[in-house]
Amino acid sequence: MRPFPSEVDATMHEQSPAELIYGLDDRPAPLPSLFAALQHILASFVGIITPPLVIGTVLGLGEQLPYLISMALLVSGVGTFLQAWRPLGIGAGMICLQGTSFTFLGAVLAAGLLAKSRGGGPEEILALIFGVCFLGAFVQIVLSRFIGQLRRVISPLTTGIVITLIGTSLIKVGITDIGGGFGAADFGAPGNLALGALVLLTIVLLNRSRRPLLRLSAIVVALAFGSLVAWLSGRLVPQALPELPALSVPQPFRYGFDFAWAAFVPVALVYLISTIETVGDLTANCLLSRQPISGPPYLDRLKGGVLGDGISCLIAASLGAFPNTTFAQNNGVIQMTGVASRHVGLYIGIILAAFGLIPALGALLQQIPKPVLGGATLIMFGSVAAAGIRILARTTLDRRDTLIVAASLGIGLGVAAQPQLLQQMPELVRNLFD
Repeated sequence: MRPFPSEVDATMHEQSPAELIYGLDDRPAPLPSLFAALQHILASFVGIITPPLVIGTVLGLGEQLPYLISMALLVSGVGTFLQAWRPLGIGAGMICLQGTSFTFLGAVLAAGLLAKSRGGGPEEILALIFGVCFLGAFVQIVLSRFIGQLRRVISPLTTGIVITLIGTSLIKVGITDIGGGFGAADFGAPGNLALGALVLLTIVLLNRSRRPLLRLSAIVVALAFGSLVAWLSGRLVPQALPELPALSVPQPFRYGFDFAWAAFVPVALVYLISTIETVGDLTANCLLSRQPISGPPYLDRLKGGVLGDGISCLIAASLGAFPNTTFAQNNGVIQMTGVASRHVGLYIGIILAAFGLIPALGALLQQIPKPVLGGATLIMFGSVAAAGIRILARTTLDRRDTLIVAASLGIGLGVAAQPQLLQQMPELVRNLFD
């Protein structure tokens, strides 16, 4: 079976796998395992907590953010543990760190804004989001059984177009935060723009470093540095943490359960895209872990990995976290460290779950100024668009494909630029195209 393409493995098929210090089934001692686990967490921590921060900020869910961030970390840990342990065939049996993909942000925000437009408060907004995400997870679970046939339905051309459009549509969120946030009294103030630019420039400079550790921690360092500058300049006034319980106890369907087709269809489509992304990431992971990328063992690992993503999403929606997927950062860390042992994945899962039980962590992160957060999210959303462009660049475009790209980008970007165009259309059409 020919492996799926992915935006994260463009060059991996042309290179031999990195030399491994610990193979897939090796059992490193506790100290090396802990150190390797911390490097994975460092590379992915901001990616896990940023989606709930962005969604909570856009939808006005400030009071719910500590719980949402705690559950994001907890579910990330549980899902990562399942992927590494692979009970009952659930999981790929590799290091597959789980977290909310930025690909989901557009559909999740659309669902939240739909509930908000109907006059819903925070609980109604979250009830609709988690309701459609819970049912949407079954899309991925079913697709996991048909991985072999899926590549005949969704091609790199369509995947690249959708990812590019999602990235470009989200850039507006990042640039709004750089200005100070939607409706801010000082929106566009030079101080806000300077903070956002500082964070963005810091990320770029650290990513150009020759030191792998600096590249992995670029976003963490940039957010910390930006927050420090904001504090020194008086733009960040630390607030006393609210009274929170010592532990964040998961509460199944804490916000209730709601459903709307207009919100479900876009979410279901993103689950389909996420499945393709996961297959690509798993293929790259197999290459680096010296596992086969063809034949029944490879297909079985793909099915388990996608199923693990789907089960992780079910758990996420049940406990109050946004949809999870396998993070591509894993592959970079495996290649850098030479540690592919799935037993390290168990350590990662336990540590992340432990972080998720500390609600004060979410309340503390909530105080990051919006221009600082915007500087980081702007480059993240730009990276999503760049990933889609990279997929398209690897596709040989004939006349038919060029027309598909032109029509898709024209319609997608056109509706985003002029959202009033569809105001007289049915609600389902508006939400689907928006």
